Amino acid sequence: MNTPLVIRPRIEDVEGQPILRPLPSAQCRSVGPFVFFDHMLQTRYPAGKGMNIRQHPHIGLSTLTYLFQGQIQHKDSLGSDQVVNQGDVSWMTAGSAIAHVERTPQALIDSDFSMHGLQVWLASPKAHEQGPGHYSHHPAATLPVSDNLGVKIRMIAGSGFCLESPVPVLSPTLYAELQLQTATTLLIPAEHEERALYVLEGDAQLDGEPVEPHALVILPAGTTPTLFADSDCHAVLFGGAPLDGPRRINWNFVSSDPARIDEARQRWAAGDWPRVPGESERIELPKGKGSPSPL
Repeated sequence: MNTPLVIRPRIEDVEGQPILRPLPSAQCRSVGPFVFFDHMLQTRYPAGKGMNIRQHPHIGLSTLTYLFQGQIQHKDSLGSDQVVNQGDVSWMTAGSAIAHVERTPQALIDSDFSMHGLQVWLASPKAHEQGPGHYSHHPAATLPVSDNLGVKIRMIAGSGFCLESPVPVLSPTLYAELQLQTATTLLIPAEHEERALYVLEGDAQLDGEPVEPHALVILPAGTTPTLFADSDCHAVLFGGAPLDGPRRINWNFVSSDPARIDEARQRWAAGDWPRVPGESERIELPKGKGSPSPL
């Protein structure tokens, strides 16, 4: 029997928001198209405080933000300005150059609130790495849900479990939120070649072995493991088709061509980049990052 690979996340901080980041890691650089996985830990903000991620650039990827608590205001260089609520999907495809801002809406800052959610990056297929960017917002009510025998599955993006999300993914993708009541089971089908399980909360077993919360479990290809909930369990399952070739990542840039990353770094540093309307502050290019590393 193949033993799943278990990856424990590293702790990061993004503009004051604590993050757990299991992907990428030295053990696993991608799962399907997913090259970045950030768990924004549940955080209580007092009145007057909030998250404020200033203007920053991307190439060669799509970002997907999904919240369990709180709100985020998304603004980008395409002119999008959207408040993202709990259960909504915020989907942005960078193409050859895009910039965006993510912050707590002012209405939420005026009182204390909690923030909890996920943000992932999906590497674009080579055919979509260049070209114009795109943004779409998908309210919670538009995402398909299966709710049977104590197991609730919401398809955030892609397809699986006979569900298909409206989010315009660019390659075969699986991204599902799982909620299992105590003593329920879920057979995980081998619908996608690469898959990973991340338990947000609760006690669970995978084929009889305990699953550590906040650890990323890479499921062996072709297997159909059974997830059992020892207590109420909240998790996500994600993956898809393997990437169409190696990727490199450097700061906020992802590409199959290192020269495009070098060009993007130079352009952002020089201020030659699309701007988010109404925004003047930006995150400057980090120094001393060196050449892009393989992804």
